[in-house]
Amino acid sequence: MESPHDFKNQLPPDDVAAIDELGKTYQAFRKELAKAIVGQDEVIEQLAICLFARGHALLMGVPGLAKTLLVSSVAQTFDLSFNRIQFTPDLMPADITGTDIIQETGIGGRREFQFIKGPVFANIVLADEVNRSPAKTQSAMLEAMQENKVTVLGHTYTLQPPFFVLATQNPIEQEGTYPLPEAQLDRFMFLIEVGYPSPSEEKEIARSTTGTSRPVLNHLLDGAKVIAFQQLVRRVPVPDHLYDYAVKIVRRTRPNEPESPQWIRDTVSWGAGPRAVQYLILGAKSRAALRGAYMASLEDLEAIASSVLTHRVITNFSAESQGMTSKKIVERLIKEMKEL
Repeated sequence: MESPHDFKNQLPPDDVAAIDELGKTYQAFRKELAKAIVGQDEVIEQLAICLFARGHALLMGVPGLAKTLLVSSVAQTFDLSFNRIQFTPDLMPADITGTDIIQETGIGGRREFQFIKGPVFANIVLADEVNRSPAKTQSAMLEAMQENKVTVLGHTYTLQPPFFVLATQNPIEQEGTYPLPEAQLDRFMFLIEVGYPSPSEEKEIARSTTGTSRPVLNHLLDGAKVIAFQQLVRRVPVPDHLYDYAVKIVRRTRPNEPESPQWIRDTVSWGAGPRAVQYLILGAKSRAALRGAYMASLEDLEAIASSVLTHRVITNFSAESQGMTSKKIVERLIKEMKEL
């Protein structure tokens, strides 16, 4: 089996130096965010992995857990533009993408259409409660996420990289919502669950947010540097056995595959597709680079497997009657893979 030292020797010296730089930058990034965000270490790590892997994230958590503050703080630390879109049932596609309006040119009172950009034209976009908008609006967001462009009245406009969508869903209030279809869920690299803080963290939150002072975050990276690190992540070497692991665990989520265990066939109606394999590998690469490692490891892949697979495993009625959630199914699969 290949060792990290072997891969370091195979990497160009510039990539070795860049990985070292990214590892140091990531530690500085966590320290900077700690000025504004109390706790949420795992959430911050998952967000960073997703961003440097050039993916999008779906954040699940109840209101009041500082999701908006976290995303805006990430944008500020990386010196990136940030927009927040509050999704509502009456939100139209043009409210996201922008639209053409008639403007006077100043020459003989002549008028012509001019495109006014919508809030999706930012480096980091927070789509708050994305499941509250109808399908037509969701599809406009889907094109932006998948193609990095928007189409308005037959004209296509390219979004400026880096482009990162963080969408949120409220898990406790589902009345009047439009659940995201599986095709759109699949476009999100990670599902990140935000939990409640610990008692000590909650006390620190009250102490730090009820005074008069506000933390000032320093800029660590600009957009060009973020893009360079995203390209670096894709050059991180991956041992061949990790590709085998990624393919095996994804195929075991599908109830109609021969290698799928019986309990999966009994509880799952639809499993993960090929995009899950891609995101498992990219996530492992990104996590390794952020930790200053010169190759992706099985530990990296296992650490992000739940975030990649949970929203891609669709349970059936039998699973719901047994209290088996998608997350529990994925966790059991990961555990079984260790025993193979």
